[in-house]
Amino acid sequence: MLEALDLQKMSISDKFLMMEELWEDLSQNASANGFSPQWHYDELAQREKKIQDGELKFSSLSEAKKRLRNSIYEN
Repeated sequence: MLEALDLQKMSISDKFLMMEELWEDLSQNASANGFSPQWHYDELAQREKKIQDGELKFSSLSEAKKRLRNSIYEN
């Protein structure tokens, strides 16, 4: 049975802890409950293989932001 939480009485810290617990539970049970579609797992497996094969290039956040800005202003 689900009890209603009185969110107004919870501290910010308690709210974050509750969210972390919920997320942990959801993420552990997502595949078992059919929450994530199969193509998500397929895509993650393809990306992992590309990482292992050295086919992906990583960049810093600042480099990625610069590329995005340049692509926006070039068009």
